[in-house]
Amino acid sequence: MNKIIKTIKKATLKLFGMASVLIAMGWLSFSTGIISYAAGDTSAVTKPLENLKTLVLAVIGAIGIIILAKNVMEFAQAYQAQDSATMNSALKGIVAGVIMAGIATVLTFLGF
Repeated sequence: MNKIIKTIKKATLKLFGMASVLIAMGWLSFSTGIISYAAGDTSAVTKPLENLKTLVLAVIGAIGIIILAKNVMEFAQAYQAQDSATMNSALKGIVAGVIMAGIATVLTFLGF
């Protein structure tokens, strides 16, 4: 019981420490008040960033499809062997693969 209380105290101290740092950073950013305005065409800056975003999302999607295919095969083998632990692990991998494969579509739908 004593060990649990010590663990809770440590977690609480870490939480309050992180919160105080975030609050201090927030106050610091509000107090500086630097305002900048873009003049003219900003596509020279934003176009490479859009290309990088597209590339990163495509790589994540491709890795997601590979993970999905691997775990579908792993699930089929575990189902044939009636290995419930491996089936459970493979199902988690299938869900992760679907999430990774569909992340680009979801982010596009959300407007990113």
